[in-house]
Amino acid sequence: MVIKTEGLTKKYAKLTALDSLDLHIKEGEIFGLLGPNGAGKTTLISMLCTILKPTSGKAWVNGFDIVKEPAKVRKSIGIVFQQPSVDDLLTGRENLAMHNLLFGVPRAIRKQRIDEVLSLVNLEKRADDLVNTYSGGMRRRLELARGIMHHPRILFLDEPTLGLDPQTREHIWEYIVELARKESMTVMLTTHYMEEAEQLCDRIAIIDYGKIVVMDSPQTLKNQIIGDVVKLKQMIPDIEPIRQLDYVKNMQEKEGLLYLSIKDASKHLQDLLTHTGPIDFVEVRSGTLNDVFLHYTGREIREAEAEGGFWERVMKK
Repeated sequence: MVIKTEGLTKKYAKLTALDSLDLHIKEGEIFGLLGPNGAGKTTLISMLCTILKPTSGKAWVNGFDIVKEPAKVRKSIGIVFQQPSVDDLLTGRENLAMHNLLFGVPRAIRKQRIDEVLSLVNLEKRADDLVNTYSGGMRRRLELARGIMHHPRILFLDEPTLGLDPQTREHIWEYIVELARKESMTVMLTTHYMEEAEQLCDRIAIIDYGKIVVMDSPQTLKNQIIGDVVKLKQMIPDIEPIRQLDYVKNMQEKEGLLYLSIKDASKHLQDLLTHTGPIDFVEVRSGTLNDVFLHYTGREIREAEAEGGFWERVMKK
């Protein structure tokens, strides 16, 4: 396993940010970590990157102990933080050149790597300007360029595309997916864009209150927990007859509407409507990862608007 944790725990006084976490991530896997704000996602990544020390438990990254061999861990990884970390007093190109030196990128390919990632994030024309003249989006793109430039064995991405426009997101994910496939690079990412997690990740873990509550492939989670989603509004809101139906997996009321998770709605919808009584309207759709998230946490995670054909283009490249 490229990433392995055993009982990994982080406590701050009375707060347990991460609680006895056991995790195994394989080489070449794209692994998504989903959870509400404050659930422990950034804490976990910070420990795996040796920025924070665990209170208890153990973890290995690329076979190296995060406490005993932090320097070897750091040489194995790339990371894009939530918060800005590029040097404002250097140009974009100088930031990348310094990163090349720190990670020992061979001299013969340094310029090629810099030019490659500058083109990827569309910063060629601003490469020689000071970073303190960059917009927030441009800084974010430079962070991404820096994190992947040295082709790390493991890439940690903490909300990597937050605030980026759809076109830039597409280019970046095309590149990362290709790099992961070509070099068996392992990617661990956190995101609030559920579409990213659903389409990109081999597996996801939903974390809440410092614990992993479920972990599997996105499709398996949707099939096991959600199935199809039926939204309806009853004129006579008596839900008990519906609750007893064996094909209804889950039921929630929200803002006067009833949301039902149903196995094979096309087969059971007609029978369902005989138990609802009069309704104002009914809507049927396939379950999503956001539905899974809501099922396990009781909260919604914000979603980006879907861009038509976006993920189909990324995954075909």
